[in-house]
Amino acid sequence: MKILIFQHLACETAGIFLELWQADGHSLHVIALDEGDQIPALEDYDLLAVMGGPMDVWQEAEHPWLVPEKAAIKNWVQVLDRPFFGICLGHQLLAVALGGAAQLMAVPEVGLSQITQTGAGRADPIFGQLPQTMTTLQWHGVEVTKLPPDSAILASNPACKVQAMRVGQRAYGVQYHLEILPSTVADWQAIPEYRAALHAAIGAVAASRLQSETAPHLAAFRQIAEQINAGLNAL
Repeated sequence: MKILIFQHLACETAGIFLELWQADGHSLHVIALDEGDQIPALEDYDLLAVMGGPMDVWQEAEHPWLVPEKAAIKNWVQVLDRPFFGICLGHQLLAVALGGAAQLMAVPEVGLSQITQTGAGRADPIFGQLPQTMTTLQWHGVEVTKLPPDSAILASNPACKVQAMRVGQRAYGVQYHLEILPSTVADWQAIPEYRAALHAAIGAVAASRLQSETAPHLAAFRQIAEQINAGLNAL
């Protein structure tokens, strides 16, 4: 399988999914949009994965590449109708590119929190195979506030209603991070925008503990990533 990855920051990689895809022998093509990489012809690829980043979906003046990226996502889902997986910013871009909306949250959601599947999530061919309640790592100040047409909320929590969604039958987005590696939390804390959001949400003391508190959950995150990956492969 040929996988196209839209990346918005060098340290926001596909993480665990990269390891899984490499182990499966898939061909990976990473497009670093923030570094000026151009989007290739989409028809050559089987799966599009869109990662997170510190920018917001509406910052097209600051990040002009968001315009062709949204157009590519829309074309991928609505015209090519091939499997899509978005994480955090990628989740928000999926919503906005297909007619939904995303806005700043009153309070950012950063740190470990639990999400719960909806009825649609329990009935979904991929999410229905996952635990009904999951601990997740959150790191976002924007949330999806309006779903695109032909979509369903798959998981939610009190802080953010749209934690996971499906658009159509093959496009999935998750607001939380399950792709993280042992070094990810430290890498993200080195980014000023991420560090500021983290300190504003949970304070400097709790922020200093986040990496050690996240470590015990990495095995569960990986298991869930493996299940999602198996589901995407079956689409």
